[in-house]
Amino acid sequence: MNLFGGVIPVTGITFLMFCLFAILFCGYALGRITIKGVSLGDAGVFIVALLFGAFFFTPLEEQLIIKGAVDVGFAEKALSIVETLGLILFVTSVGFIAGPKFFANMKKNFKSYVLLGFVIILFGGLSAVLCIYMGEIVGYGASIQEQDGFVAMIVGLLSGSLTSTPAFSAAKATVAEQYTSLVSVGHGIAYIFGVIGVVLFVQIIPKVTKANMDEERAKIAIKIDDNEKKAYTGKLLKLDGHGFAAFSLAAVFGVIVGKITIPLTGSGLAGTCFSLTTTGGCLLVSLVLGHFGRIGKLSIMPDSSTLKLFRELGLVLFLVGAGIPGGADFVANFDPMYFVYGIIMTIVPMIVGYLFAKYVLKLSLLNNLGSITGGMTSTPALGTLIGTAGTEDVAAAYAATYPIALIAVVLVSQFLIILF
Repeated sequence: MNLFGGVIPVTGITFLMFCLFAILFCGYALGRITIKGVSLGDAGVFIVALLFGAFFFTPLEEQLIIKGAVDVGFAEKALSIVETLGLILFVTSVGFIAGPKFFANMKKNFKSYVLLGFVIILFGGLSAVLCIYMGEIVGYGASIQEQDGFVAMIVGLLSGSLTSTPAFSAAKATVAEQYTSLVSVGHGIAYIFGVIGVVLFVQIIPKVTKANMDEERAKIAIKIDDNEKKAYTGKLLKLDGHGFAAFSLAAVFGVIVGKITIPLTGSGLAGTCFSLTTTGGCLLVSLVLGHFGRIGKLSIMPDSSTLKLFRELGLVLFLVGAGIPGGADFVANFDPMYFVYGIIMTIVPMIVGYLFAKYVLKLSLLNNLGSITGGMTSTPALGTLIGTAGTEDVAAAYAATYPIALIAVVLVSQFLIILF
């Protein structure tokens, strides 16, 4: 294939990298646009990736195949690698950053995080039930004629609204084989607002409540008891100057832990096995390593500059890898009615969770919003919240709520299919 009218010959991989960096530049530029103190931030990369996928992904992939530059499905597989690499970089960095204060934070707010995670997913499930009954009243849609197919679509919409890959996988494994494609379509339609909605929410709430961010940062700051974590006074051995080796160790064990499957409800439900996935596994392992910081005299804590770089790089790689195919799928399968259902399933649990955390659990604003990003399993929103809050301490609330929500959304998705 030739770029710029035949001037520059490129391979499929080179062209994909060219597109990736072009999207990053345009996305960052879009994310810098601020209206009344609210901006897309890193989600600007997601928007540009979506637009690229919607208008250029399919025709460009076809041209690459026709010209013999790549095999069928090359671009989709390559973007899946980019997405997974981004997730590993981001969540492992978040785990290391949150690790030193995570267990102190959990000790203080454990019950609140558990309750909030369940409340968010419960109301996500209830909003899905509401949409099912709405569909029975107004009609399922032109492409669906029976309830089983519509329920598969709704469960896909729910997983997309909560940007939850484990729920998506569990739903596909539970529905009848002829409806798995509907789960995929629903996930793709709702995923877009599932990302953008939470990103905007965590920026708008501090503006609406006129929060004093200096006071809110002071409230969320966790002081570590010297008796719980005594500093090591000796000289630690580092395998490399930036902590890449320690980071790689967490990623390796995180992937392994994420592959462990756990039966949830016995043999009564087909396919009801749960795993933390790569995301949850890397988060858990890096939290533990970040908490201890060393093994004997060996340092297992990357430098803070390395973690900040990997966190940002991982987030935008994830947004590009998920955004391009998401944009293509959205255009191919868009239905206004299903998009509205997806919006409902994003907004309802998010608002209920916020109000529950504020008035019932009495969580501070940043603890509240950090927990919301975890309860909504929203990786992009955490990145935005860190920038909005001006502190990485919000990552501890995300890390504490995320596993609870991850398990709950898998169960709710499967129960919806069985009940309806």
